[in-house]
Amino acid sequence: MRGAAPLALAVVLAAAGARADENSDLNLIPEAAQPGAAGTPAPPSAPTAGAGSGRLYLEDTANINVIRSPLLVPAPPPPPQDWEERLFFDAREQWKLGDGLSADYSGRLNLRASDRIDIPTHENIRHDFREGYFTWTPADGLFLDAGRINLKSGVAAGYNPTDFFKTHAVVEPISQDPAVLREDRLGTAMVRASYVGERASVIAAFAPQFEHESPVFSYANLPSFDPTFGRTNAHPRLLLKGSFDFGADIAPELLLYREGANTRFGANLTRGIGQKIVAYAEWAGGEETSLVDQALGYGRATGTIPEAAPAVLPDSGRKSFRNDATIGFSYATELNVTFNFEYHYAGDAFTHADWRTWFTQGERLQAIPGVDPQLWYIRAYALDIGQPVSRQGAFLRFDWVDAFVPKLELQGFINVDLFDGSQFAQLEADYYLSNLWTVGAIAATDLGTRHSDFGSLPQAASFLVKLARYF
Repeated sequence: MRGAAPLALAVVLAAAGARADENSDLNLIPEAAQPGAAGTPAPPSAPTAGAGSGRLYLEDTANINVIRSPLLVPAPPPPPQDWEERLFFDAREQWKLGDGLSADYSGRLNLRASDRIDIPTHENIRHDFREGYFTWTPADGLFLDAGRINLKSGVAAGYNPTDFFKTHAVVEPISQDPAVLREDRLGTAMVRASYVGERASVIAAFAPQFEHESPVFSYANLPSFDPTFGRTNAHPRLLLKGSFDFGADIAPELLLYREGANTRFGANLTRGIGQKIVAYAEWAGGEETSLVDQALGYGRATGTIPEAAPAVLPDSGRKSFRNDATIGFSYATELNVTFNFEYHYAGDAFTHADWRTWFTQGERLQAIPGVDPQLWYIRAYALDIGQPVSRQGAFLRFDWVDAFVPKLELQGFINVDLFDGSQFAQLEADYYLSNLWTVGAIAATDLGTRHSDFGSLPQAASFLVKLARYF
């Protein structure tokens, strides 16, 4: 494990961005974690014509990784980075352009240094163009948007089967917390119409195809200023969803999603139980191939896997109706702690038998070139599309505002593979020094045996410290 080197300060330029999304799915984020709570700077009120409102902050992070070696199934090159430091300027801004018309921008300008990055190269400076769109409000309750939009769906905290636009959208993250990944990912270029009424709300969104499919996200070749529409607009996509209030605290949301020639259906439901518990369920289903088929097919389509290379795991290409689901509940205590407990099911992911095959093939065929890269590519593909690798998992998350002392917020979660008991855990602490300064730290670890999901990963643990200045 090598020591981290300091990152030189640089002049940072950014425009800014984001209005509050009308999408009620954001309510799944604990209230304490939303802007304005626990010392988090709240965005100003709606701007006057020509003025901007939003959130701007400068943050420096430094992290080191503990690499696990040797691995039962060797990971292909390049090796994971031992340390990285990032200085970035994050902007979310909205401008009111006139009566019923506004513009939104959300992006992050990164300066990066790492033991795996040469200086200077294009990878030292990167801009993540998350959102940039115009909104027109021709009538009360009716919103028309056009541009790059981070359209989120789902009511769960850990895994969202109905969040169809999450695929290939996550850029280099600071935290692995699903709530953070939903906010910091790339949006999709689309047109969107939303209607919000007293008893119902309806959203229709269409995303055209702009580019061909891009390779799976990799730390080895991050883009600089490329907006990477090949990741978000490689296929025409259509989403229709509506929420309807039937009274008695019942307001289900139904979804219809089509991408290329594939159609999926979805549903979300929440129900309050007393004053402290909210139960929720999320489901999506449709005709799909297995995760192995999807990954190897995508690898061949993007040129990552040679077209003539034999499959290291069985890939029949057969479609069947597959279900993805999350069932859980949140519990809020009187001590400002919110817990989320969830069960996750991914119908196209690895079964127990698939895991045995993955490890057997990795150990038996190590001497054959191209075997290990394919095996690890399947797992990298699952991460890139936001799907669990294992079919069944459990998730626990907590958020504690004013933990032990005022202005200290603790957040943590743990993902458990229910087949082998391996776990990924992360703990984050943020202390709000003032309305302008925040200091924090994140610790994460993969736990399990060498023959397990998380225990077989190259990274055993990581530690990060951060300092943020808000404007």
